[in-house]
Amino acid sequence: MKEKPQQLSQRLFFQGRKFNFEVNRLRLPNGVEGDWECIRHPGGALGVPVTSDGKLVLVNQYRFAVEGRLLEFPAGTVEVNEDPAMTIQREIEEETGYRAHRWRKLGQFPLAPGYSDEYIYAFLAQDLEKLEKPPQQDEDEDIEVVVLSPPELEEIILTSDRVDAKSVTSFFLARPFLLEFS
Repeated sequence: MKEKPQQLSQRLFFQGRKFNFEVNRLRLPNGVEGDWECIRHPGGALGVPVTSDGKLVLVNQYRFAVEGRLLEFPAGTVEVNEDPAMTIQREIEEETGYRAHRWRKLGQFPLAPGYSDEYIYAFLAQDLEKLEKPPQQDEDEDIEVVVLSPPELEEIILTSDRVDAKSVTSFFLARPFLLEFS
Protein backbone atom coordinates (compact mmCIF):
# COMPACT_ATOMS: atom_id res chain seq x y z
CA MET A 1 0.00 0.00 0.00
CA LYS A 2 1.41 3.38 -1.03
CA GLU A 3 1.76 6.05 1.63
CA LYS A 4 2.78 9.29 -0.02
CA PRO A 5 4.78 11.77 2.03
CA GLN A 6 3.87 15.44 1.98
CA GLN A 7 6.28 17.20 -0.37
CA LEU A 8 7.42 20.51 1.11
CA SER A 9 9.98 21.38 -1.60
CA GLN A 10 11.95 19.80 -4.42
CA ARG A 11 15.28 20.62 -6.07
CA LEU A 12 16.39 18.99 -9.31
CA PHE A 13 20.18 18.61 -9.21
CA PHE A 14 20.74 16.59 -12.36
CA GLN A 15 18.66 15.70 -15.40
CA GLY A 16 20.26 12.91 -17.40
CA ARG A 17 19.60 10.66 -20.34
CA LYS A 18 18.44 7.70 -18.19
CA PHE A 19 17.59 9.23 -14.80
CA ASN A 20 17.20 12.41 -12.75
CA PHE A 21 18.61 13.19 -9.31
CA GLU A 22 16.59 15.34 -6.93
CA VAL A 23 16.52 16.35 -3.28
CA ASN A 24 13.11 16.54 -1.64
CA ARG A 25 12.09 18.19 1.60
CA LEU A 26 9.38 15.86 2.90
CA ARG A 27 7.08 15.22 5.81
CA LEU A 28 6.84 11.45 6.16
CA PRO A 29 3.61 9.70 7.17
CA ASN A 30 4.97 9.46 10.75
CA GLY A 31 5.39 13.27 10.87
CA VAL A 32 9.18 13.39 10.58
CA GLU A 33 10.50 16.14 8.29
CA GLY A 34 13.79 16.06 6.43
CA ASP A 35 15.67 16.10 3.15
CA TRP A 36 15.79 12.91 1.05
CA GLU A 37 17.79 12.37 -2.12
CA CYS A 38 16.17 10.33 -4.87
CA ILE A 39 17.18 8.98 -8.25
CA ARG A 40 14.10 9.07 -10.49
CA HIS A 41 14.28 6.28 -13.04
CA PRO A 42 11.66 5.10 -15.58
CA GLY A 43 12.25 1.45 -14.66
CA GLY A 44 13.96 -1.48 -16.23
CA ALA A 45 12.90 -4.72 -17.85
CA LEU A 46 14.84 -7.95 -17.36
CA GLY A 47 14.56 -11.33 -19.05
CA VAL A 48 15.58 -14.76 -17.80
CA PRO A 49 16.26 -16.50 -21.13
CA VAL A 50 16.05 -20.30 -20.96
CA THR A 51 17.25 -22.54 -23.80
CA SER A 52 15.33 -25.67 -24.83
CA ASP A 53 17.71 -27.78 -22.71
CA GLY A 54 17.21 -25.63 -19.60
CA LYS A 55 20.38 -23.51 -19.76
CA LEU A 56 20.30 -19.84 -18.79
CA VAL A 57 21.58 -17.13 -21.11
CA LEU A 58 23.36 -14.31 -19.30
CA VAL A 59 25.75 -11.51 -20.17
CA ASN A 60 29.12 -10.84 -18.59
CA GLN A 61 29.06 -7.05 -18.67
CA TYR A 62 31.62 -4.42 -17.70
CA ARG A 63 30.22 -2.00 -15.10
CA PHE A 64 32.34 1.08 -14.43
CA ALA A 65 30.75 1.79 -11.02
CA VAL A 66 32.06 -1.50 -9.59
CA GLU A 67 35.19 -1.44 -11.78
CA GLY A 68 34.64 -4.90 -13.15
CA ARG A 69 32.40 -7.38 -14.90
CA LEU A 70 29.15 -8.74 -13.53
CA LEU A 71 27.06 -11.69 -14.65
CA GLU A 72 23.59 -10.40 -15.40
CA PHE A 73 20.45 -11.42 -17.16
CA PRO A 74 19.83 -9.15 -20.16
CA ALA A 75 18.00 -5.99 -19.17
CA GLY A 76 17.37 -2.44 -20.27
CA THR A 77 15.75 0.84 -19.40
CA VAL A 78 12.06 1.20 -20.23
CA GLU A 79 11.74 4.03 -22.74
CA VAL A 80 9.04 6.73 -22.46
CA ASN A 81 5.59 5.24 -23.21
CA GLU A 82 7.09 1.78 -23.75
CA ASP A 83 5.66 -1.40 -22.26
CA PRO A 84 8.34 -3.28 -20.27
CA ALA A 85 7.50 -6.44 -22.27
CA MET A 86 8.58 -4.64 -25.45
CA THR A 87 11.73 -3.33 -23.75
CA ILE A 88 12.96 -6.79 -22.81
CA GLN A 89 12.14 -8.31 -26.18
CA ARG A 90 14.40 -5.71 -27.80
CA GLU A 91 17.14 -6.02 -25.17
CA ILE A 92 17.39 -9.81 -25.34
CA GLU A 93 17.89 -9.65 -29.09
CA GLU A 94 20.48 -6.85 -28.85
CA GLU A 95 22.45 -8.23 -25.90
CA THR A 96 22.34 -11.99 -26.52
CA GLY A 97 21.45 -12.55 -30.18
CA TYR A 98 18.42 -14.68 -29.22
CA ARG A 99 14.71 -14.12 -29.81
CA ALA A 100 12.19 -15.61 -27.38
CA HIS A 101 8.83 -16.86 -28.65
CA ARG A 102 7.23 -17.60 -25.28
CA TRP A 103 7.03 -15.12 -22.39
CA ARG A 104 5.85 -15.24 -18.79
CA LYS A 105 5.80 -12.28 -16.41
CA LEU A 106 7.68 -13.21 -13.23
CA GLY A 107 6.89 -10.06 -11.26
CA GLN A 108 8.21 -6.63 -10.46
CA PHE A 109 10.27 -5.30 -7.57
CA PRO A 110 11.96 -2.10 -6.40
CA LEU A 111 15.69 -2.20 -7.11
CA ALA A 112 17.15 0.16 -4.48
CA PRO A 113 14.26 1.83 -2.61
CA GLY A 114 16.55 3.63 -0.16
CA TYR A 115 17.52 6.12 -2.87
CA SER A 116 15.70 5.28 -6.13
CA ASP A 117 12.15 4.79 -7.40
CA GLU A 118 13.29 2.30 -10.08
CA TYR A 119 11.29 -0.89 -10.49
CA ILE A 120 12.49 -3.93 -12.40
CA TYR A 121 9.90 -5.84 -14.46
CA ALA A 122 11.09 -9.45 -14.74
CA PHE A 123 10.08 -11.92 -17.44
CA LEU A 124 10.84 -15.54 -18.25
CA ALA A 125 11.88 -15.88 -21.91
CA GLN A 126 11.51 -19.35 -23.43
CA ASP A 127 11.42 -21.05 -26.84
CA LEU A 128 14.62 -19.25 -27.87
CA GLU A 129 15.76 -18.90 -31.45
CA LYS A 130 19.40 -17.96 -32.21
CA LEU A 131 19.29 -15.05 -34.65
CA GLU A 132 21.40 -15.26 -37.81
CA LYS A 133 21.90 -11.50 -37.80
CA PRO A 134 21.32 -10.08 -34.31
CA PRO A 135 20.73 -6.34 -33.93
CA GLN A 136 23.75 -4.14 -33.28
CA GLN A 137 24.63 -3.85 -29.59
CA ASP A 138 24.72 -0.38 -28.06
CA GLU A 139 28.23 1.01 -28.55
CA ASP A 140 28.63 1.74 -24.83
CA GLU A 141 28.03 -1.91 -23.87
CA ASP A 142 30.98 -4.23 -23.29
CA ILE A 143 29.32 -7.64 -22.99
CA GLU A 144 29.98 -11.31 -23.61
CA VAL A 145 27.19 -13.93 -23.75
CA VAL A 146 27.50 -16.71 -21.15
CA VAL A 147 25.34 -19.87 -20.99
CA LEU A 148 25.08 -21.64 -17.62
CA SER A 149 22.96 -24.35 -16.04
CA PRO A 150 20.79 -23.24 -13.11
CA PRO A 151 23.04 -25.11 -10.60
CA GLU A 152 26.13 -23.42 -12.08
CA LEU A 153 24.55 -19.99 -11.71
CA GLU A 154 23.35 -20.74 -8.19
CA GLU A 155 26.89 -21.79 -7.20
CA ILE A 156 28.28 -18.50 -8.54
CA ILE A 157 25.58 -16.54 -6.69
CA LEU A 158 26.36 -18.31 -3.40
CA THR A 159 30.15 -18.14 -3.62
CA SER A 160 30.96 -14.79 -5.24
CA ASP A 161 29.92 -11.19 -5.73
CA ARG A 162 29.86 -11.53 -9.53
CA VAL A 163 26.05 -11.47 -10.01
CA ASP A 164 24.02 -8.26 -9.67
CA ALA A 165 20.99 -8.00 -7.37
CA LYS A 166 18.33 -7.78 -10.09
CA SER A 167 19.63 -11.02 -11.63
CA VAL A 168 19.79 -12.82 -8.28
CA THR A 169 16.21 -11.80 -7.50
CA SER A 170 14.95 -12.76 -10.95
CA PHE A 171 16.75 -16.12 -10.81
CA PHE A 172 14.88 -17.00 -7.64
CA LEU A 173 11.58 -15.79 -9.15
CA ALA A 174 12.23 -18.07 -12.15
CA ARG A 175 13.33 -21.17 -10.19
CA PRO A 176 9.88 -22.79 -9.99
CA PHE A 177 9.73 -22.71 -13.81
CA LEU A 178 13.27 -24.09 -14.15
CA LEU A 179 12.53 -27.23 -12.15
CA GLU A 180 11.03 -28.90 -15.21
CA PHE A 181 14.58 -29.19 -16.59
CA SER A 182 16.11 -30.75 -13.45
